[in-house]
Amino acid sequence: MTIDPRAIVDPSAKLGANVTVGPWTIVGADVELGDNTEVASHVVLKGPTTIGKNNKIYPFSSVGEDTPAFAYQGEPTTLVIGDGNVIREGVTIHRGMVSGIGTTVIGNNCLLMPYVHIGHDCELGDHIVMANFAGVAGHVKVGDHANFGGYAAVPQYRNIGAYTHIAGAALVTKDVPAYMTVSGNPAVAVGLNLEGMKRRGYDKAQIDALKLAHKVVYREQRTVKDALLELEPLAQEHAEVAEFVASIKASDLGIVRPRSG
Repeated sequence: MTIDPRAIVDPSAKLGANVTVGPWTIVGADVELGDNTEVASHVVLKGPTTIGKNNKIYPFSSVGEDTPAFAYQGEPTTLVIGDGNVIREGVTIHRGMVSGIGTTVIGNNCLLMPYVHIGHDCELGDHIVMANFAGVAGHVKVGDHANFGGYAAVPQYRNIGAYTHIAGAALVTKDVPAYMTVSGNPAVAVGLNLEGMKRRGYDKAQIDALKLAHKVVYREQRTVKDALLELEPLAQEHAEVAEFVASIKASDLGIVRPRSG
C-alpha cells in the first residue's frame, strides 16, 4: 500500500493490498478500496462507497458524493463500483437516494472518460464506455457494452439497452432497446449497432436474426405488441433477439423511434 503523506484518509476507510493514494486526495469515512486500485491526486472519495479491485481513478474526480436532488435530506445511501474500471479526470458519481433504490451501481471494466456524470440510483452494467461529458441522470439503467459518444445525455428513469450506441450530443428522451443506435436531439432510432456487433465477433446468423427483429419492430408499421408476438419464435431460437425483445418489454416510457417524415 502506498499513501502519499499529503493525502487525507479517514481511519474508518478500508484499503486493500497494493492500493495507491496520491497527494491531496481525500478518502472519506466508510470508503472501501479493493486490491490494486490506484487513486491519483486531487480525488475526493466519499462513503458509504465500495470500490472493487484493479480500478484506476484520475485527478479531480468526485466519487460517492451526495446527490444534489432536492428530495435528498442526508439519508445514508451507498455507491458500489465493481472491478477493473477506469474513471478519468473530473468524473462525478453520486450515491443513491432512499426514494430510489438507495444505491448507485457501476459494474466491471467500464471506461468513464473526462467529465462524465453518473447520477443517483443509476445502474450501469459491465464494459460500458462513456466519452467526454456524457451523462446519465438519476434512476437510469444501462446495459452491458453500451457506448456513449461525447456530450450524450440521458434524463432520469430511462433504460439504455445492452450493446447500444448513443451518438455524440444525443438527447435520449425514450428508452433505447438493446443493439440499437440512436442520434439527435431528441434522439431517434437510426438502425442497429452493426459496428459494435462486428467488433464483438457476432456471426452472420446472429446479425441476420437481429436485422429481421429490427425490421419487424421498426419497418413493418406494426404495433409494439403485435411485433413482439411475431418475434416470439425467433427469440426462442436466438438469444440476441430474446434480449432485444426483453429490452422493449421492459420499457415504461416507450421506445425510441425513427425520425418521422
